[in-house]
Amino acid sequence: MTDTDTVVIGAGHAGLAVSRLLFAAGRDHVVLERGRIGERWRSERWDSLRLQTPNWMTRLPGWRYCGPDPDGYLSAGALSQFLSGYAASFDAPVLESANVERVTIAAHTSGRRYVVVSDRGTWRTRHVVIATGPHGVPHRPAGLHPRGIELITAPQYRNPTQLPPGGVLIVGASSSGVQIADELARAGRPVMLAVGRHTRIPRRYRGFDIFWWLSSTGRLARTIDDVRDPVAARREPSPQLVGRNEDLDLAVLQARGVRITGRLAQVTGGQAWFRADLADSVVSADRRMHRLLDTVDEFANAAGLGQQLGPAARPRMVAVPATPKRLDLRAEGIGTILLATGYRPNHPWLRLPVTAPDGTIAQHRGVTAAPGVYVVGQRFQHRRDSGYIDGARHDAQAVVAHLLGRAVPLLPTQLASNAAPTS
Repeated sequence: MTDTDTVVIGAGHAGLAVSRLLFAAGRDHVVLERGRIGERWRSERWDSLRLQTPNWMTRLPGWRYCGPDPDGYLSAGALSQFLSGYAASFDAPVLESANVERVTIAAHTSGRRYVVVSDRGTWRTRHVVIATGPHGVPHRPAGLHPRGIELITAPQYRNPTQLPPGGVLIVGASSSGVQIADELARAGRPVMLAVGRHTRIPRRYRGFDIFWWLSSTGRLARTIDDVRDPVAARREPSPQLVGRNEDLDLAVLQARGVRITGRLAQVTGGQAWFRADLADSVVSADRRMHRLLDTVDEFANAAGLGQQLGPAARPRMVAVPATPKRLDLRAEGIGTILLATGYRPNHPWLRLPVTAPDGTIAQHRGVTAAPGVYVVGQRFQHRRDSGYIDGARHDAQAVVAHLLGRAVPLLPTQLASNAAPTS
């Protein structure tokens, strides 16, 4: 057994951000990663995926994108290289291919200690930082019992050639669902998209990327303490965006031949049943989008920018078609059902009283009920941008400040000045 001050579980962007701050503070620690640095970006993303956020938002403590295309969008492979370079820049103590098997309270020790057991060693530590991200296991809705039809989840999808011949029914119209639907439609596959609650926003508005507006208006910095319903805020669907300078929403997909329908209720054999809620979902999403863009217009006018910006052109309305209540998938030529229905928490190795009834890690600003145990990288952990690479740095600073017993986040000036090599 090895003694160390802190064990960080997960070497994605959030875990590496914590490691960088611990390194700056001179704290002994180890980062355990089940695969390689940034493993999810390497093995659980489709080939063509790019980040939703522009490159100028790819910022971590002591490291940021400094390449030739700040307004572009990193591919998953480029992000993996970015994270590897970040870890190498301060010789992060990452132990790869280390699967954590359990985290427990240490017995027979003075003071609070924890034991972290992995298949590559065991550590006794004062602090544990859980940085495994918001992705647990893919959610598989109940009532799906297809026969003779391939059923896969979004993390298993790589490209159109991987799928059996025929059409594809995609379940879920958030970010992953619309991007995969778009790719399959462009490849000539017949695509049907089962739509539930979703978030519609344009890629650019009045000449600027939507994330510039979200940042400038303060929406990304809004904290969980400021919202009326924290549970709903943390479950807000990811926006219908793609990492290129064009809109990708239901209207765009319809123009490319994608059929949209209501929420999928069940599949039995080759028969699928759908709810009659498409119109309500579309109207609700459009209402929220226009409310956001109204806020942007008000901000622009108050700042005196109105005359300097492009026109306030809004995305066109989605034409809601008549949708079937029941569909014979085989008769429609559907060979695959692809679930883009999000994730559910999964921490079977965490043997500490820190989880809520729904399986999430209960926390406030990353601090859990177990003294010395923290979490980073959760959706809307504290700020609205907590789930993005750019936002995780704020949570990492708060967690490390608390761990060190400091009242303010740790971010020395010199940490903010370094940049990643130009790619």
